[in-house]
Amino acid sequence: MNMTNRLNLWVCTYILAFALIVTGAFPAAAQSTTLKEIRVQGAERIEPATVVSYMDLRVGDPMTRESLDRSLKSLFATGLFADIALRQEGGALVVDVVENPIINQIAFEGNDKIEDEELQSEIQLRPRQVFTRTKVQADVSRIYQLYRRTGRFSVNIDPKVIRLDQNRVNLVFEIDEGPVTEVESIRFVGNKRFDDDRLRSEISTKESAWYRFLTADDRYDPDRLSFDQELLRRFYLSQGYADFRILSAVAELSNDKRDFYVTFTLEEGQRYKVAKVGVDSRLRNFDPSVLNEFVGIESGDWYNADRVQETVVALTDALADRQYAFVNVRPDISRNREARTIDLSFVIDESPRVFVERVNVNGNMRTLDKVIRREMELVEGDPFNKTKLAESEQNIRNLDFFESVNMDVSPGSAPDKTVVDIDVAEKSTGELSVGAGFSTSDGPLADFRIRERNLLGKGQDLLLGATIAGERTEFDLSFTEPYFLDRDVSAGFDLFHITRDLQDESSFDQKRTGGAVRVGYPLSKRWRQTLRYSAERNEITDVQSGASRFVQDQEGQRDTSAIGQRLTYDSRDSTIFPTDGWYLWLDTEVAGLGGDAKYVSGRSGASYFYPVYDQWVLNILGEVGAIEGYSDTDVQINERFFLGGSTLRGFESSGIGPRDSTTRDALGGNYFYRGSAEMSFPLGLPEELGILGHAFSDFGTLTELDDSGPEVVDEDSIRASVGAGLSWRSPLGPVRVDLAVPVVKEDIDQEETFRFNFGTRF
Repeated sequence: MNMTNRLNLWVCTYILAFALIVTGAFPAAAQSTTLKEIRVQGAERIEPATVVSYMDLRVGDPMTRESLDRSLKSLFATGLFADIALRQEGGALVVDVVENPIINQIAFEGNDKIEDEELQSEIQLRPRQVFTRTKVQADVSRIYQLYRRTGRFSVNIDPKVIRLDQNRVNLVFEIDEGPVTEVESIRFVGNKRFDDDRLRSEISTKESAWYRFLTADDRYDPDRLSFDQELLRRFYLSQGYADFRILSAVAELSNDKRDFYVTFTLEEGQRYKVAKVGVDSRLRNFDPSVLNEFVGIESGDWYNADRVQETVVALTDALADRQYAFVNVRPDISRNREARTIDLSFVIDESPRVFVERVNVNGNMRTLDKVIRREMELVEGDPFNKTKLAESEQNIRNLDFFESVNMDVSPGSAPDKTVVDIDVAEKSTGELSVGAGFSTSDGPLADFRIRERNLLGKGQDLLLGATIAGERTEFDLSFTEPYFLDRDVSAGFDLFHITRDLQDESSFDQKRTGGAVRVGYPLSKRWRQTLRYSAERNEITDVQSGASRFVQDQEGQRDTSAIGQRLTYDSRDSTIFPTDGWYLWLDTEVAGLGGDAKYVSGRSGASYFYPVYDQWVLNILGEVGAIEGYSDTDVQINERFFLGGSTLRGFESSGIGPRDSTTRDALGGNYFYRGSAEMSFPLGLPEELGILGHAFSDFGTLTELDDSGPEVVDEDSIRASVGAGLSWRSPLGPVRVDLAVPVVKEDIDQEETFRFNFGTRF
């Protein structure tokens, strides 16, 4: 192509471009055209003036390409329009709009597992709002997230739009929930010391199995997977693997979106023993040797991060008791990788003197501030202490009023002051439970209870319960104020009405109606005492004509007015399923402040739990009791002790003790002692099943009556039994089955080989 042809081509191109500008929507001259008029076309619900108000242009402004672009973006940003076009007609600007429809109704179809109300609360769109596809897609994403939190990753959500007149639409979310997406497999890569089964038992996520139909542990949850990594880290550090690392934690979803496959890649590292242990104090004029007794780690032990932390807490507490409030205890760890040992030193530094300026409580919409503040170990003006702060957080958690409790510390108004913020999220504390079960003592039973553990936000506990069983009916009303007069003193009352069918044991029925008032207070961290006054009316009724004369003589009504106390010591690691620690009790009662009964009674016992091995727990229990009448008043049958059943397995309830040799009616006794040794152990089943085996031996005796005769058989010899049992912490309640055989007994005793208990609430 020669130069002339090229020049002609360029000229034609410029002429064509100029022609396009001249005939286009916005000519080049628009850069200097003054806007004389704005006309809005297509608006139905929205006033034209409103449309103009959203634009950046006004009459009299110059129309430039930049101002037109800004106006177009501003109109689209309102979300009111599905389409917008701007065109110039002379000095006028014509705005053509297509309005987004208005939502008339929102509906959900196909959702069975999540109610409409919960889905509606999750989405942002509402009836009478402007419909946009962007908002619909955002709401679809929110519903997906909601279903995935419940473990349904195969859910499919299809939004449908039904157009109505007057530019309105109905929005329908068609949902195919699909099955629960379960964790099919959990695998570990890099583990040499512990096999996969052991590591699976340490994490909270579980593989799917038929027996997990009432739990959600086998459903994939990203947050739970992160928590599992922390559980694995804690486990390995507690076993001495100080170099342990998790290289990756991957959850893969199957192609059909029905199963997850979780893989943890680990680097175990070496296992370390503790070579040297010491306390390095940098406090002036302080002898660190006095703290050696609080160090729970010895040379030669495997390194255990849990024990290290426990020792830090123990040393901090011991220093606080010695008036050293401003200290910082930190473990200094020195590894010797060749020798696989760790030198451990607990360094005590003097921390800056910081005081608590203010304690703020946030998030408690219902619970009163004082209910939370009284659990604080730190108050305004106290020296700041991290250990006490951690204890305060645990105290608030133990209330069981909150879903979450978080403590945050921030600087105060001066360098030596700090502010403690307590953020809580409340949860429901009201309970309505209906239950059913069976026991060999009471037969089939039904249970109904209404309870509010945080009454009116004051932390008060109110309980109304009823139990109806084959051989027992009970109605209870109980109220407890945990901080009476704003002190660490619990006060409350109990009202009850109980009827029992004792025809099989002693040929009579019993009816008890009464109540009690009580006050409890701590003597120390583990010791607590409770004082009570009780009054009740006891009736012996429906005595059989062939019953023992000792039963017939006591038929009728008897009133009791008594004061008593209970002293307890509790060092158990759990009050529900203890594995370590002591529980001691001493109960005494004196009756005679009015009424017919005049007696002094006492019973004392101890229960010790010892972890023999992982999940192997030995429990040793012993108890003694005595009751004596005074002022020439005999102890009556309703006041005596009875032994058997759950208190002496292998024998029926009231199965041992003084008995009428002719009628074989159990008469109870004034003195007893009993003991038990039980080993609980796993059966090789998955730990989350909650099934344990038990081997036990019980022994004891019951003896003595105030009024006796030749027809009464009273053998004070010891009785003993051996047996085995199974227990299951089922989702529906605890189940226990025991088989026991008496090995030392008397001919008059009533034996019971099989014992079964089951109860639940739902």
